[in-house]
Amino acid sequence: MSDTGYAVVAILVTAAVTWSLRALPFAALAPLRASTTVRYLSTRMPAGVMVILAVYCLRDLRVTDARALAPLIALAVTVGLHLWRRNALLSILAGTAVHVALASTVFTG
Repeated sequence: MSDTGYAVVAILVTAAVTWSLRALPFAALAPLRASTTVRYLSTRMPAGVMVILAVYCLRDLRVTDARALAPLIALAVTVGLHLWRRNALLSILAGTAVHVALASTVFTG
């Protein structure tokens, strides 16, 4: 096979595999839309994932260290803002901004 033919076949195979891998989740998702388990998980998982991420990020934090105040204050801002406004994007962005501002200026220790 010539180099051009080989390249064309390789591109076609790559395109077919890429298209299949992108279409497969949609084909598998159709029967799951009516599932009560999937509906339950879709309401509970976002909060669970956020709790796991917060615990993972704060697991080695020494509360007695002055540098621990920046993430703890940012966590309090994020949780408080989310409970007040019920807007995940707003609370995550505000908490991130507070953490960056405090960690880079006040608590550089």
